[in-house]
Amino acid sequence: MYRATASKRKGTRLNTSLSNQRKQIEALTLVEIFERFMVQKHTEGLAIRTVEEYHQHFGYLLEYLTQDISCEEITSDMFRGYIEWMLHDRGLSPVTVNVRIRTMRALVRFAYGEGYLSTPVHEKVKTLKTEEDTIESLTPAEVKVLLNAIDTSTFAGFRDYVMVCVLFDSMVRISELLTIRRSNVNLKEGTIKLEAHETKTRRARTVPISSKTSKLLADYINESEEFGEELLFLTYDGRTVLANSWRRRLTEYGEIAGIQNKRVSPHTFRHTGALLYILNGGDPFSLQRILGHSDMSMVRKYIQMTNSDVKRQHNSFSPLKNIKV
Repeated sequence: MYRATASKRKGTRLNTSLSNQRKQIEALTLVEIFERFMVQKHTEGLAIRTVEEYHQHFGYLLEYLTQDISCEEITSDMFRGYIEWMLHDRGLSPVTVNVRIRTMRALVRFAYGEGYLSTPVHEKVKTLKTEEDTIESLTPAEVKVLLNAIDTSTFAGFRDYVMVCVLFDSMVRISELLTIRRSNVNLKEGTIKLEAHETKTRRARTVPISSKTSKLLADYINESEEFGEELLFLTYDGRTVLANSWRRRLTEYGEIAGIQNKRVSPHTFRHTGALLYILNGGDPFSLQRILGHSDMSMVRKYIQMTNSDVKRQHNSFSPLKNIKV
């Protein structure tokens, strides 16, 4: 009898402890959960840009909520209201909404896994159906006109010209381009090494560049040597080039070049480079390594051929080309 009573008392104490722990968890707010979520993300060694995006997207959610909320208020209905607000009140595209949904879904998945939420809200928060990414690539003629629109008589203009050529030739991301160091450039081998902590995938890779780009880089490196900075691309007074500022400069060059109904951006150059690489005879497997994608399905999204592109390729590689009939 004594042992049974003691066992019962221990069980009662344990149940009380779990109950108190449950109450403490339920007392957590959304902001407090996010802070714990970010502690975990920091331990995963994410890129600075990715960490900043988590904070930025959480800020958008708080803008909708107008205030912090309790665990009990984190529901699928709350997220549906947030999605509707982004679409109709803010007029955001489904693609943009999906980016924000994915980061916040990661947050609630973490909360459920840690026991902060009693229901798997993340399983009910779905991304929106969107049309396939249809970034329209530039034609070789448009690339030439764009380059001719850049005034290379100034340092900033020459730097922009070289940056466009590197973007187009190596197909790197803008975030990767702006973090290239002088020591990463191997002019003799015609390559640029991208450090793991500076890439989106957190994997180092080496991208090839043509002899034309190597020559331009040699001239630029020589001209910018007086800055005494390790970072490759700098402003005219030796400061870091900001991504948003340079995107605006590209847009202005596109307007000067008269390119209409097409977006002139770093991502457009990445798409254009990938497409022309294939059209010029490159294979998708080497392209995958250059782009830094682990999944071939992502490479397919970059190679968006028009009907005329397909026709031109067929004329060159028709199955009947070398067969006499």
